Amino acid sequence: METQKKSTGKKVLKWILISLLTIIIILFSAPFIFKGKIEKMVTNAINKNINATVSFTDTNLSFFTNFPLASLTVNEITVENKAPFLGDTLYAANELNLSMKITELFKSADESIALQSISTKDGFVNIFINKENQNNYNIAIPSDSTSTTTTQNSLALDIEDYQLENMTFNYVDETNNIKLNVKEINHSGTGNFAEEILDLDTETNALLSLDYNDVNYLSDVNISLDAIIGIDLKNTKYTFKENKGYINQLPLEFDGFIQLLEENQLYDLQFKTPTSDFKNLIALLPQQFSGNLNDIKTEGNFDLNGVVKGILSKETIPTFDILFSSKNAMFKYNDLPKAVDQINIDAKIINKTGLANDTYVNVNNLTFKIDDDAFSANGNIANLTTNPKVNLNAKGIINLTSINKVYPIQLEQELAGIVNADVSTKFDMNSVEKGLYQNIQNSGSIIVSNFKYDAKDVANPFYINKTALNFNTNTIRLTEFDAKTGSSDLNINGNLNNFYGFLFNDEVLKGNFNLNSTNFKVADFLAETSSTKQVKDSTKSTSLKIPAFLDCKFTANAKNVTYDNINLKNVTGVIYVKDETINLQNLKSDVFGGNIGFNGNVSTKNNTSTFKVDLDLNEINIKESFSSLEMLKSIAPIAKTIGGKINSKVNVAGVLDENMTPNLKTITGNLFGKLINPKLTTENSKVLQVLGNNVSFLNAERLDLDGINAYFSFENGLVNIKPIPLKYKDVGIEISGNHTFENKIDYDVNFDVPVKYLGTEVTSLISKLNPKDAAEVKSIPVKANITGSFTSPNFSTNLKTATSNLVKQLVEKQKQSLLNQGKDKLKDLFNTKKDDKDSTNTTNKGATKDKIKNTLKNLFNKKKDTTKS
Repeated sequence: METQKKSTGKKVLKWILISLLTIIIILFSAPFIFKGKIEKMVTNAINKNINATVSFTDTNLSFFTNFPLASLTVNEITVENKAPFLGDTLYAANELNLSMKITELFKSADESIALQSISTKDGFVNIFINKENQNNYNIAIPSDSTSTTTTQNSLALDIEDYQLENMTFNYVDETNNIKLNVKEINHSGTGNFAEEILDLDTETNALLSLDYNDVNYLSDVNISLDAIIGIDLKNTKYTFKENKGYINQLPLEFDGFIQLLEENQLYDLQFKTPTSDFKNLIALLPQQFSGNLNDIKTEGNFDLNGVVKGILSKETIPTFDILFSSKNAMFKYNDLPKAVDQINIDAKIINKTGLANDTYVNVNNLTFKIDDDAFSANGNIANLTTNPKVNLNAKGIINLTSINKVYPIQLEQELAGIVNADVSTKFDMNSVEKGLYQNIQNSGSIIVSNFKYDAKDVANPFYINKTALNFNTNTIRLTEFDAKTGSSDLNINGNLNNFYGFLFNDEVLKGNFNLNSTNFKVADFLAETSSTKQVKDSTKSTSLKIPAFLDCKFTANAKNVTYDNINLKNVTGVIYVKDETINLQNLKSDVFGGNIGFNGNVSTKNNTSTFKVDLDLNEINIKESFSSLEMLKSIAPIAKTIGGKINSKVNVAGVLDENMTPNLKTITGNLFGKLINPKLTTENSKVLQVLGNNVSFLNAERLDLDGINAYFSFENGLVNIKPIPLKYKDVGIEISGNHTFENKIDYDVNFDVPVKYLGTEVTSLISKLNPKDAAEVKSIPVKANITGSFTSPNFSTNLKTATSNLVKQLVEKQKQSLLNQGKDKLKDLFNTKKDDKDSTNTTNKGATKDKIKNTLKNLFNKKKDTTKS
């Protein structure tokens, strides 16, 4: 009997194990069995319910994720709109997860699917309303009430919970110019949607940004809400029950409801801070700015409460009354030395009519005190949506050094100084937008003294001894600006003509100023670029950019200006800054013993900075200027060997590098110069030395350059020199050719050498000619070429060809002279013995030729002359 029981037990255990194994096999294999059917069910459900183009890459079915429910995952799902928003993506996510009873899988592909939970992650929803008031979210296919199959091919939302993980919500309403962005949304809700009236338990965290009429009001504000929301599905009414929300760290509690009507929404809401602790005001700030609220000591109150009630429609908004208030409060961070006290706030945002334009903001009182420095302000803004009218008053003293002693802000730059303000302003935005600045009423002044600014973006600390702004009806006058940085000083005064257009209407800032300086050193204003600091960040620009928002005129007068190694004296002229360009007009300066006039421009408008300038150089020192200015040195390197002065006109244009100096490879233009009392010094010029060493009759240092005109043109790194006539005694010299900015040269030198420099033997031979022939042989043309580089020049000449041509010329003239001496004398000459005649003629002709060769050879291979003529 016992044996029989054991056998029966083994059979039961075996049956249980086999059953479990079978169930497990079924659970694992079912997704593969149902896969085709599932995809068809999903596709049918989508096509029957949504008027949009839906795509997904794959579906996965699991019986283990939410057992005993079946879990369906739709991967990389996208919902794209059809016309009139064709191609716009309404919804996309990496995952859409649906849970349902396993029995739902055994329905036919045409039957409805009853879902119990939905979740989605890593995606976004884009809601768009265009200017024609068309929206992209109304994609549900309306049901046909006359059909007997309305329950087929649909999704039955008997949901008990849902979840959003890392989602983004974008809302753009062009009709009302609203942009809402909610990102990093993590939201979950539980409730029985099978009931018409239910309580939905929700939990939400996100970052909120809001723009209205192109003005940003909220930017990545932390919001959270734990709330039980009563839902009446039949009446689409949502009521706040138990709840607590946060804006940053500010706690808020809500009461009331929102009801969706057929075309509008009905609001009846109240909200308030659960306590009146002044710490609530600090909590409004993002946590990275407010610090740890547990480390703050506060006194007094801060209350925020509001009522929102009414209908939101195309014509109306709900009325609201939102109050901010505080009385005689203070706060002090435990680890900071100073406190802010006597804080009083009385401010409201109100709309009583439901018309958006009737919204107004009142700041009846705002005061605070730091040590003995008190500040107060009040004002109001009305007609917010049509023509905002602003009326503001501010008065008080702020010590900038106190800011980081009362508030835990980490400034990258050091600030110091006293701001003393007593200003009032009253204006409407229509006047600002239309430039009707006469309608703006300003009064008062702002004075800043002992200001210091020190940061990475300046080369030296910037000190303002005193600056004063006076406000009048339609302009703001800078009456004083006395500043120093490094060894430079600045004094500026003038007018700002459209400050409000710049501030509110995105216009350029216009002004007219006088700029005076005793010492102005450009390097004092130029901080190291990221390239010199070896910052390896390709996204950072190292070039100086002229501000695009400036449209200003500066009448400049500076006693001393230093740029690199150049010292400019008595700089005067007009500088216009407009459209990212600096225009120089009649800028003049004393420099290099003379003066320079500037006209031209520098532009940073495009990706590469450019310049175009005309220079007028008057009696400046040649050697000093052409040695100091890299551009002039490259155009005429030989000039650094010339003493004396020059009058010159230079027209040049090109590209500026990141240090705002000309890129010589890009410059084009021309230079015309006239020398005054010049004197050459050959010791610093290999070119002049090689010329003097290879031309026996020429002392290069005694070339007469006085009054000569030189013309250079340059482009793509090549300088062309038009023929320049030089003077040396009665020798004619002309030089032309080209050189590069890399110091390669190719010069042609043409000599017209008088025969008297050819030696006594040659002149003796010429003297034997008849006077007429002798007069025709005055000089010999000789060509020379100088190549190589300025540091290693090469010299060549056509000496042999010139010599040969001269010999032939003189021999022929001598022969003709002898033939013309008379018939008898010629007869006697030719009656000598043939051998003697041939010998004599050959000897005379050869001797003549050899004398000329030797003379010219000595001419171009001069021995060292120990005496100077």
